[in-house]
Amino acid sequence: MARTDTALASRRKGTRDAEATRGAILDAGRAEFAERGLGGGRIDAIAERAGCNKAMIYHYFGSKAALFSAVLEHNYALIRSAEAALDLSHRDPVEAVRTLVEFSFDYVAANPEFIKLINEENLHAGVHIDAAMARKLNSPVVGTLREVLARGAAQGVFRGDADPQQLYISIASICYFSIANRYTLSAIFDLPPGDALLGYRRAHVIEVILGYLRP
Repeated sequence: MARTDTALASRRKGTRDAEATRGAILDAGRAEFAERGLGGGRIDAIAERAGCNKAMIYHYFGSKAALFSAVLEHNYALIRSAEAALDLSHRDPVEAVRTLVEFSFDYVAANPEFIKLINEENLHAGVHIDAAMARKLNSPVVGTLREVLARGAAQGVFRGDADPQQLYISIASICYFSIANRYTLSAIFDLPPGDALLGYRRAHVIEVILGYLRP
């Protein structure tokens, strides 16, 4: 291998190693902050979870607060990426909305860290989230939903005045509340705990959203 090829391969390996380390730190931060919050989360514990030293964390992120901000961005990017994979634009409008609601419910149920990190950031009045970044991440799914609603209205299966942004917020809100409060809901209303309750709520949420959209 020529010297230039060796140098290029070395740079590529260094880039891959850096990306892997940064990814490991974000995953470790997600777990630590979800479990202990921003105040209780420790850089030592994150370094141990990530299999690196504290210096690497400060090298990539600068501070614990900055790492928390990066974890939030990573948290939102994960769900937005998963939403994009649903390919809603190529689905029948009713199927597309049903798929989005099912996904939203199942994602929150399968990723409790998502709820905990959002709760933590709201306790801090949203000061760590980059608003411009968050809007940029959310724009594609709202745009896709707008197109789905327009197709549904044109076909006569959806009402014509549904606001895609408000609808998305409603979907996220209902799914989030059902998961985040499953234990208190079970106790207050004497409902079956765990997966049985979630099954009932999942079916109900789908019917509520589709019922609202009927013309």
